[in-house]
Amino acid sequence: MAPFVPAVLLLFTLIGGTCPSVSQSIDSADPTCYDWGESNEGAVSVLEGEAVWLSCPLFSHPSVYNYSSTQSAGHNLFWYQIPEGQDLEQPIRQSSRLSKQRERLWLLPARAEDSGQYICLLRNKSSCSKIAMGLKVLRRDQVTPAGSCEPPVATLPTPALIPLQEGKTLDCPDLKDATSMSDSPPTVSWSHKCKGPPFWNSDREPWGSSLRFYTMVDHYQGLYYCTVHFQRGGRQLNFTRAVNVTAINPTRMSKTPVILHPHADQVFQVKSNSRAALACRATVPFVVDDPSWDVWWTVDGQTLEKLSDQRFSQSNRVLKDDHMDLTVENLLLIQDFRSDDLRRRFNCSVKNARGSESRRALLSEEASLPSVELGCGLGVTLVLMLLLFVVYHVFWLELLLLYRSWFGTDERFTDEKDFDVYISYARNGEEEQFVLNTLRGVLENEFGYSVCIFDRDSLPGGSEYRLHLIHPSIHPSVHPPPPPPPAAITDETLSFVSRSRRLLVVVSPGYASRGSQALLELKAGLQGMALGGHLRVILVQYKPVQRQDLVRELRKAQVALALVRWQGEKSKELSSRFWKRLRVELPMRRGTRKGEGASGTEGALLRMTSQNSTNSQTGLISSA
Repeated sequence: MAPFVPAVLLLFTLIGGTCPSVSQSIDSADPTCYDWGESNEGAVSVLEGEAVWLSCPLFSHPSVYNYSSTQSAGHNLFWYQIPEGQDLEQPIRQSSRLSKQRERLWLLPARAEDSGQYICLLRNKSSCSKIAMGLKVLRRDQVTPAGSCEPPVATLPTPALIPLQEGKTLDCPDLKDATSMSDSPPTVSWSHKCKGPPFWNSDREPWGSSLRFYTMVDHYQGLYYCTVHFQRGGRQLNFTRAVNVTAINPTRMSKTPVILHPHADQVFQVKSNSRAALACRATVPFVVDDPSWDVWWTVDGQTLEKLSDQRFSQSNRVLKDDHMDLTVENLLLIQDFRSDDLRRRFNCSVKNARGSESRRALLSEEASLPSVELGCGLGVTLVLMLLLFVVYHVFWLELLLLYRSWFGTDERFTDEKDFDVYISYARNGEEEQFVLNTLRGVLENEFGYSVCIFDRDSLPGGSEYRLHLIHPSIHPSVHPPPPPPPAAITDETLSFVSRSRRLLVVVSPGYASRGSQALLELKAGLQGMALGGHLRVILVQYKPVQRQDLVRELRKAQVALALVRWQGEKSKELSSRFWKRLRVELPMRRGTRKGEGASGTEGALLRMTSQNSTNSQTGLISSA
């Protein structure tokens, strides 16, 4: 009895069942029976009508219990059943359907009432042990969905690994057990994806009761079903098993693990007082004989389990699965990284059954960026940009005028023209008063521009008469001569327009009636602007005009040229946007002062006197 107790304790350790309870037999002469509870291997499942056998879990570890040894020691094996939904143990009596074979109980075949708990009890005169296991008898509709062509299977598939481009022979699981109970050699039928042999090519074929693969490829993977048929006591019996075939990389490929990251001499940038993450990535080839593998970090030669510092933790994850060859990442997390951690040795290691590799990770402290200073600087920059945008949007005319005054070029020093502005307008009372009193007065007297008005400055004798009005001592007897013929007016118009830097067109409802002087001026300005670019045309809208009321030339000009709108009383002040906008379009004047307009006009009149004299000599201006 003494040697038996340690053996029982070892059995409990290996089986991993519940703590044994000691049950006392009714007869005081019977030995104490150790109840090991229910086996942790789980219940056995079987389809109704299929053959099944139960193996007593007491013999699952031969080092503890061996059937032959227990028989020699006088032990007997008894089977009991507790039917499903009941509590009373019923002894199992051997029959043609229920038979015992060594440590196994065969049900040939299984029926629905066989479901329940089965107890195998091993005893002799001095010792007793028992353990329970479950049996579930399933209907076929409980296993396979309706309409499926696959055969129903109650047990889990058996895995089978076949290297690509290589061969292997598959045997049906539990075939040897059926052979031991069969009166004649069993037969096996195979199927895959609802098809049986012959398969669609010669790479797979049945070989006796086995299935032989000659060349494995990817699309041969999947579930294969084998049904074993055998005869026992005149009964035809069968059971079906599933084999899950998975392709793996060829065995000729290297199976040694390789570290992908970190690279040699790679430096991890870390920050003090923050969390640091070190990633170790490696390829771990699958080894059929021993598929175990591991990827881990060590700190100063110690694994994290041996470190007392709780700031370190690691986690594994699979990044890629290529036919069982894995790409794995192990992430080492360091909470509250310290400066003295830089002096530690961090090593990443990987191993499998064929080899191992280790690599050190180098750490460098990352320079901390002044985030507060950068944020403040960025905020100030954005505010300044917004202010500049607002200032430019509101004061863009003033800024443009200021820029021109600093960097602009005075056109008087770059060309030989006589006038800054030639004003074209409708010859009626209101527009003429606006031109002579407002435009002319401000442009000449306030801004210092030399202005040419055809009716005032370019008629024959008009220059001498204008000069006499300013200085009576010059030509005291000058009187306006009679008007020249129309041909001379046309030539004079073209001449004075071409001698001006800007053509200012005052747009109003009565402007540019067909055949008028204003239309001639507009055509001359547009032609000079299009051909040589030496003249620019400015449109000043004195009164709103409907587009359909404009002549064709003015409609085209309004699309491409600058348009400055006069807004009545609002535009009279020299600080209004009208005058600022107009100054932007007019030539730049450097050092212009109020009061220079008169002297500029006098100089223009003197130049016109000389020009008119020349024109009279050449016949451009005819005498009456």
